[in-house]
Amino acid sequence: MDFLPAFGNFGFTLLAFVAALSIIVAIHEYGHYIVGRWSGIHAEVFSIGFGPVLLSRVDKRGTRWQLAALPFGGYVKFLGDANAASAGADGAVLDALDPAERRRSMPGAPLWARAATVAAGPIFNFILSIAIFAGVVLTTGQAVEEARVGAPKLLPADVAVLEEGDLITAIEGQPVEGLGDIYDIAREIEPAETLTYDIERNGEAMQVEAAFPLLPIVRTVTPQSAAIEAGIEEGDVIRTVNGTPIVGFSQLREFVDASEGAPLDLGIWREGEVLQLTLSPRRTDLPTDGGFESRWLIGITGGLLFNPETESVGVVDAVQFGVTQTYEIVRMSLIGLREIVTGAISSCNLQGPIGIAETSGAAASQGLDNFIWFIAVLSTAVGLLNLFPIPVLDGGHLVFHGYEAVTGKPPSDKVLRAFMSVGLVMLLSLMLFALTNDIWC
Repeated sequence: MDFLPAFGNFGFTLLAFVAALSIIVAIHEYGHYIVGRWSGIHAEVFSIGFGPVLLSRVDKRGTRWQLAALPFGGYVKFLGDANAASAGADGAVLDALDPAERRRSMPGAPLWARAATVAAGPIFNFILSIAIFAGVVLTTGQAVEEARVGAPKLLPADVAVLEEGDLITAIEGQPVEGLGDIYDIAREIEPAETLTYDIERNGEAMQVEAAFPLLPIVRTVTPQSAAIEAGIEEGDVIRTVNGTPIVGFSQLREFVDASEGAPLDLGIWREGEVLQLTLSPRRTDLPTDGGFESRWLIGITGGLLFNPETESVGVVDAVQFGVTQTYEIVRMSLIGLREIVTGAISSCNLQGPIGIAETSGAAASQGLDNFIWFIAVLSTAVGLLNLFPIPVLDGGHLVFHGYEAVTGKPPSDKVLRAFMSVGLVMLLSLMLFALTNDIWC
C-alpha cells in the first residue's frame, strides 16, 4: 500500500491544477464573451473544457454554457466562426444570414468589435490578477512606514523578543527612521544572539536587549524548491546548519552559498518541536533589477524578529498595488524570456504543464492565501502568453486585425489557414519544449 501517499499527492496536485486553471480559463473566456456581447456579437457556445459535454444549458440569449470532460482549457464559439479557435469563417452559415444577423456574427462585425472581443480575454486575466493582489492587501493591510512592532511571532523561548507596540528608534546605535532601515542594518552588522535596541515603549524611551532583527525564520517557501521537498514550512526557525548554531538569516545564506550544492543538515524549531532535515541547494537563476543572477538557493525567504504593525489600505492604493504587482510579473517574465532566448540563463526556467501543476499543488498545500496568490501570478502569465503574436493565440488574431486595419481587408481564408497551421505547430513545439523541461530539468 506504499503507493497510496504518492497517489494522494498526485491527486491533490491534479485537483489544485485543475481548480487554478479552470478559474483562470473561465475569466479569460468570460472576457471574450461579455465584450463580444457588449459589441453585438452573438456567442453560440461558452465551454469550460474540451471533449464530451458533461453539463450544459442554453440561456435566454441562445448561448449554450457547458462543462466538458477535459478541463484543461476552454473556448467561446461565436456565430460565424469556423471552429472554436475562431480560425476563419463558416461560409455556409454566413451565406444563410441576412445583413442584420450577419452583423451579430464574428466575421460580420466591425473591426473594432472583433479586436475588442479578442483583446478582452488577456485583459480580463490581468484584471483578475490586479483584483486578487488588491484584495489581499485590502484584507491584510500593509506595514506602517515606522518600525513599530505588531503582533508577536511564535518563537523559541530562548529568543529575546520585543513587545507589541514598541517603536524601534536605533539598533546598536544606528538610527532607525523606518522599517527599511532595519534590513539595511541587518546586512551591515555581524549577527549576534542579542543586540541593543533603542525603543519607545508606552511613551518612554529605553534600551533593551533583543535577538538579531533578521532571524533565520522561514517567511515563505518557494514551490518546487529544495526547501519544500525537504518539508520546511512557513514559520520554521532554523537553529543549526551542519551542527553549527546560527542566529541570523545571513549566516544561513553563507552556508548555502558555500555548499556548491552539497547536502546541508538543518536543525529546525517548529512550534516547540525540534526536527532534523536534510536538503541540497540548487543552482537557480534569481531575478534582479534588469536581469538575472545565478546562485545556490534552497527556496526560502527570511523574516523579521517581529511582525510589523500594519494599517488598513484604501481601495485606490490597493488597486495601485495590484497594478504594480501585475506589471512587475509581466516585466520580469519578458526579461526572463529574453535571457532564455539569448542563452544568458537556463531554458529550465521555462515550465510546462507538469511544472505548473506541481507548483499549483505546492501552493495549495501551503494554504488558501498562497494558492490564491499563485492564481493571480498564473493568470498574469496566461494573459501575457495569449498576447504573443502567434497565430491561434489572441495575439495572432490581433495581428491579423492590425493587418486589416492597415490594408482595409482581412487576410484571405487560404492565408489565414496557412498561418493558423504554422501557429499551431509553433504552439505545440513550445509546449513540447516546456514539457521536456519538466521531465529533464
